[in-house]
Amino acid sequence: MNVLIPGALRSYTGETHVEATGDTLLGLFADLDRRFPGLRFRVVDEQDQLRPNMRVFVNGLCVRDLGHALQPDDFVAVVLALSGG
Repeated sequence: MNVLIPGALRSYTGETHVEATGDTLLGLFADLDRRFPGLRFRVVDEQDQLRPNMRVFVNGLCVRDLGHALQPDDFVAVVLALSGG
């Protein structure tokens, strides 16, 4: 599947978009981490939860459940949420 990588994580991939596989979001991030070591830790915490500042969209739908099932033709966008005041 096609994965959009945010600017803050492009130092890991060197690309804006990468191809990855996985039956779930957790599997997707495992695949990305095998190919781009360290990327998963920036998105997923030690309890296998999305970090608070990360958002993941699957085909335009915001998803927080890393057990969310994926299809090979899905488009996944990883987005760094802005915060501050």
